[in-house]
Amino acid sequence: MDGILKKWYPLVIDKKHGGYFTNITFDWKLAPQQEKMIVSQARHIWTLSKASEFFGDLQEYELMARHGFNFLKNYMWDKEYGGFFQIRSREGGLLDVSGWREEKRAYGNAFAVYALAALFAKTQDDEVLNLARTAFHWIEEHCYDSKNKGYFQFLMRNGKPFDHSSEYQTKAHDANELGYKGQNSSIHLLEAFTELYHVWKYPLVQTRLQELLELIRDTQVSQQGYLQLFFHNDWTPVSFRNSSKEEREANYGLDRVSFGHDYETAFLMLEASYALQLKDDKRTLAVAKRMLDHAMKYGWDEHVGGFYDGGYYLPGDDYCSIIKGTKNWWAQAEGLNALLLFSKIFPQETQYADYFLRQWEYVQSFIIDSQGGDWFEGGIDKEPHFRTGPKSHMWKCTYHTGRALMNCITILQGDSSKGINEFVEHWRKTAEHL
Repeated sequence: MDGILKKWYPLVIDKKHGGYFTNITFDWKLAPQQEKMIVSQARHIWTLSKASEFFGDLQEYELMARHGFNFLKNYMWDKEYGGFFQIRSREGGLLDVSGWREEKRAYGNAFAVYALAALFAKTQDDEVLNLARTAFHWIEEHCYDSKNKGYFQFLMRNGKPFDHSSEYQTKAHDANELGYKGQNSSIHLLEAFTELYHVWKYPLVQTRLQELLELIRDTQVSQQGYLQLFFHNDWTPVSFRNSSKEEREANYGLDRVSFGHDYETAFLMLEASYALQLKDDKRTLAVAKRMLDHAMKYGWDEHVGGFYDGGYYLPGDDYCSIIKGTKNWWAQAEGLNALLLFSKIFPQETQYADYFLRQWEYVQSFIIDSQGGDWFEGGIDKEPHFRTGPKSHMWKCTYHTGRALMNCITILQGDSSKGINEFVEHWRKTAEHL
């Protein structure tokens, strides 16, 4: 873990303009273009805050996390309208990369809250908590759907949601998702509010956290055990299953099985329930287990290991076919986390421990860059070009790998005083009554 972090930090610290560098080549050189997106900026703060706690006596990680806070506060937060911009230039100004310009996203603001809550937990700095509170209230005021619940994803600079019927027209690269509510923003709002609730027992945070948990668990997860990805405002799933083959393939980004999101969400739901102190929450545990089991049944590569990126229930089929056979790095990291966790919750079901060992073997063989350090963006058994692919970009940093490895190390060490092991024991006792 420390070996990975030392490849990234302090390399990504932008001492001149603040925040963190985004684009790094395969051989750890800074690329010429250095945009700064709220998601990756926040993820660095979260990882550094947690690493500071994980290593205990290493203040350098806390200092580097505080460094990122200043950029979020001074440049990514909109001082006129509130809310965090989705993207800024290296210097903190307007930028047209990905077409976001001055737009905002619920997803990006969720990650800011997530990071700020973790930083406050480490530093107890009231300025950090105050910004987290302000961001939560901004999300509530501008993103929350009081009629159907959940949150709108697309917002103009002034915080007004927009869709295809709006006068405002976006040029952003995620415009194909416009007008829909997504599981990805939902699960990361869940994640953010869980982190926030640990440090701020505000009743509305509790209410929204439980709402999101129930919405994801009972509406977004299908009966088969996978997350449906996008929804209309009334939570009717977006589906192209009965469309033509051409239309279905053109919209796989909106309608498919994403195995990595399934078991990541299984973990996040258990975290949320535990933070809410829900007693004997067998329902959440049963759904989470079904999600991981579904991914193991349909998304696992039996030949060399690892989880595939995408599947689909084709018309007339009652099984999930693989439609995207690549293996993204983040999904492999989340797989390690989920498999080890469930091996401890259900010790009598030995398949979880077996798959965890096989997953770790796959990661060592095809994901970890043993020569250059850190992880390739995808499994080189499927995408060998990632040997020379970037080590970092706006969607790839240290968050998935950092969380997975810190959790796995702590669980394997078995220190009962550590929070993750108390969490495991809580769910192991709940599992006895399933």
